[in-house]
Amino acid sequence: MTITITGRNLTIENVVAVSREHERVELSKEAVGGIEASAAIVDKLVRNGNRIYGVTTGFGALADTIIPDEKLRQLQNNIIISHSAGVGNPLPIDIVRAAMLLRANTLAAGCSGVRLSTVEMLIGMLNMGVHPIIPEKGSLGASGDLAPLAHMALVAIGKGFAEYKGKTMEGGKALSLAKLKPLKLHAKEGLALVNGTQIMTGIGALALHEIDILVKSADIAAAMTIEALRSGVAPFDREVQLLRPHPGQIECAANIRKLVDGSRLIGSKNNTQDAYSVRCVPQVNGAVKDTLKFCRSIIETEINSVTDNPIILAKSERVVSGGNFHGEYLAFALDFLAIAISELADIAERRIARLIDPKLSGLPAFLIKDAGLNSGFMIPHYTAASLVSENKVLSHPASVDSIPTSANQEDHVSMGSISANKLRNVIFNVTNVIAIECLCSAQALDLLGGKMGNGVKAAHDAVRGKVGFIEKDEELHGRIIECFELVKTGAMLKAVEAKVGALE
Repeated sequence: MTITITGRNLTIENVVAVSREHERVELSKEAVGGIEASAAIVDKLVRNGNRIYGVTTGFGALADTIIPDEKLRQLQNNIIISHSAGVGNPLPIDIVRAAMLLRANTLAAGCSGVRLSTVEMLIGMLNMGVHPIIPEKGSLGASGDLAPLAHMALVAIGKGFAEYKGKTMEGGKALSLAKLKPLKLHAKEGLALVNGTQIMTGIGALALHEIDILVKSADIAAAMTIEALRSGVAPFDREVQLLRPHPGQIECAANIRKLVDGSRLIGSKNNTQDAYSVRCVPQVNGAVKDTLKFCRSIIETEINSVTDNPIILAKSERVVSGGNFHGEYLAFALDFLAIAISELADIAERRIARLIDPKLSGLPAFLIKDAGLNSGFMIPHYTAASLVSENKVLSHPASVDSIPTSANQEDHVSMGSISANKLRNVIFNVTNVIAIECLCSAQALDLLGGKMGNGVKAAHDAVRGKVGFIEKDEELHGRIIECFELVKTGAMLKAVEAKVGALE
């Protein structure tokens, strides 16, 4: 499979394929003409002595400083070198690859004034597996992701550090081993490589892919617990959902009905009303589903947007300084995603608490025989509670903050990169909580016995394929990791859908 970039039609699925499956990338023939036309406009304007931000002037608050002709190329190298000031742990390789792909895609739109060779360098690095080492912290989300993208561009000019075939080395050496020659930047090209939202967008695209699996897995975990608590199916009635016709709510209730179909456990406890954490699953998980759709529309638009500055308008041969690099759309969407999926864990933790409490579940205390001698699933609940509490801090929106920079020239920023990095942590926490619920509910179902619903049985079997029934106290850390991988990779979801069909 080869992903062809045009600057206009990249999908989240394409981003995942290139980032995680290392599919090859190529530039469309149609894009070549636009790239060359915008580069020619920059060359013409420079020859004519036009004043162009970041091309014949300094950057940020130095925008009024004119650069002599003989130093224009040095200016482009300097922006990459000076802006490479990130700190923290390196971003994972899949995020680095996503950012490289997205940057190549926006340059392919033909509005950035770079030469064809500059776009081909990013594609070449992707295809040859040269992955810049990019620190995760340092971006304000406007002007785009300056610091992290500078670390990406640093390798393209033969500097910095990169991962190549599992080893970290100097960027120039990595290019040499991959048979790639460092770029010699022309006017505008350094600025075009660093000025954009591709780190935030890359994280968002990969996060959406993970959350799509996670929210369906949360429905599965909820259905397992609903059966283990012998709760009623009436709250998931289709006619009831249609009276409040939010699409996500309707979809979630349909998933629950599909998962518990065939169960003899459902309703056997004869409760008049079940707890909110049980009967309000469609209203909570469904709201997450609809939030996910909204945020997907934002990120899908951003993937194929020109976020450079200044922008080259080839038809009218104009260079326009605008604000497309500002990450507010992304900051809002990424913050919203963190808030929404935190609720998947919030309500799941309450169900875990019910499972381990014999007064509420009617099951052995902490889901273990000889409770007292054995603590059973007492501490996995502690872990879930800890993660849920941490999410309450992580879900505070970064997008409500701003700090003026560059001598007040860049006086409002999005903080979208902070939103993005927080979201990564929230996804990890929520996945663990859902994994713990699956682990607990599988134990509860075994303690009960009885016929499970078809989908719940498939999920139970997937868990039991990795983690056996817990007879007595043992180290549960590894068991949680096994369930975490089942949820994160989509293996449990795949097993369930193979049995009952696709979930919404």
